[in-house]
Amino acid sequence: MLRWGLIGASRIASSYMIEAMRAQEGADVLSVLSTDVARGARFADENGIADSYTDLDALLADDRVNAVYISTTNEKHHAQALAAIAASKNVLCEKPLAMSLADACEMVKAAADKGITFATNHHLRNAGTHLAIKDLISNGRIGDVLSARVFHAVNLPEHLRGWRINDASAGGGVIPDITVHDADTIRFHLDEDPVDVVAKSGTSGMGEGVEDSVMSVWSMPSGAMVQTHESFTHGFAGTGIEFHGTRGSIFAQGVMTQEPVGTIRLVDSNGETAVSYENHNLYKRSLGVFTQAVAGTGRPSADGVDGIKSLAVALAVREAARSGRQTTVDYGGF
Repeated sequence: MLRWGLIGASRIASSYMIEAMRAQEGADVLSVLSTDVARGARFADENGIADSYTDLDALLADDRVNAVYISTTNEKHHAQALAAIAASKNVLCEKPLAMSLADACEMVKAAADKGITFATNHHLRNAGTHLAIKDLISNGRIGDVLSARVFHAVNLPEHLRGWRINDASAGGGVIPDITVHDADTIRFHLDEDPVDVVAKSGTSGMGEGVEDSVMSVWSMPSGAMVQTHESFTHGFAGTGIEFHGTRGSIFAQGVMTQEPVGTIRLVDSNGETAVSYENHNLYKRSLGVFTQAVAGTGRPSADGVDGIKSLAVALAVREAARSGRQTTVDYGGF
């Protein structure tokens, strides 16, 4: 059974993760870390958590805690993860894993050397919609995949803005916030890693020193091409993902979300078919798989290497947008 310490008194923790953790048999959340004493105490009280800390070492010194969830700002993940790993805690870390590929690789290698479970919180892999899409592709329902399109341009809610739109040093910008998710989702569905990318980014009304919109095209080893669009400023665009193959196409709308919603259509020589899926809680499934991995059964839905590779694609997209040149994706040897 897992006894969790939360590194970060975050909205995602209170809105989704605590419930998902406690839904696992015998599990509980024992503590939370916040740099703000009052915020940490308030968060603990509101979420029924016994202990609130401002010192990471104090949280990690609790022998009852055997897993941590890291949801602080991006620039803090590396040091916090290494400290947790050194303390032999299993780690579930928010994306992107780190600010640099080298730091992400160090985190994952340290966990492997310690023999603990390390996972990246890429939630979309756990959605019933995406599991159904993967089944369609894996079972050859659309033949060989020729291309994919991800449209993930949204209106970033005001309560989530802050550092995401104005603090590059904390990992702000739409590329580390959303492009990493799309990179992981494409890798999940196609079982291959982008080779190179071209991209263009800019600001369209929200970014202050960081990009708030980006479009990119990725080349895959199979020859398939992937087109993506991520933004913080599109209030009415809707989200979705499409896969087009030699035998058919998949059109999924409203599926790039934390909620178990959306529609999937399969179009082939037989016409158009609505595809059903299980509408389970994404995070409860993710935590269930993580718990099993800690117990020695299987692997997390997205492990540390998955986190490295989604970060690598995002970094390549940012470099391609800044340089105006095609950029090869560097996976750091993974």
